[in-house]
Amino acid sequence: MAAGRTVGKAAGQDWRHYEPLDLPPILTHALDAFYEQGFHGTAVRDIARRVGVTVPALYYYYENKEAILVALLETATNDVASRAFAAAEEGGDRPEVRFANVIEAVVLHMTHRVRLAALDSELRYLQPANRKHYAATRKKLENLLTGIITDGVRAKVFTVAEPAETSRALLGMCQAVATWFRDDGPLRPEKLAARYVAIALMTVGAQPGSRRARPRPGGTR
Repeated sequence: MAAGRTVGKAAGQDWRHYEPLDLPPILTHALDAFYEQGFHGTAVRDIARRVGVTVPALYYYYENKEAILVALLETATNDVASRAFAAAEEGGDRPEVRFANVIEAVVLHMTHRVRLAALDSELRYLQPANRKHYAATRKKLENLLTGIITDGVRAKVFTVAEPAETSRALLGMCQAVATWFRDDGPLRPEKLAARYVAIALMTVGAQPGSRRARPRPGGTR
């Protein structure tokens, strides 16, 4: 059984489209348990019971509960990173479009994959080596957005004094969506993503209508 898998889209494919999350049974049930009870509040025995296997059988695939969390976090970061990079590539040489696409991609991940995205709050339970690996993957996304903002400043379509700080602030804003969004609520992912794109464009001082020429978001659940 694989420890984790990439569920995002490769560059050139539709980064807005989401199929139902396809995970091995252990990860599926562990994700539900962590979302409902938190990592600390979930016992390995509970995960095994949900899956319908014995605890020793579960340990055959995953060394411990942290290994399950690591596999889920890896799945989450691979998904958001692959979609964000594909979104940026689709924007071509226009920094404002690339920027808007990346913000949209991140918010769509936080909503369509809210259970995975919510695991970010469980990082405190990782051992230092695992936390460092996760942080390195997240840093790639931060660097992507920082580079786009820097390009926008050079092209005089953004007015930002500190691209790196702005990038961190915007990603923090987007990542916080997972703390309150509910997939059975009235606000749909595409609508929320459009609102956050508008906020982000105002934050970097983009001109109104700078993204008007591109298609409207049309992802499916």
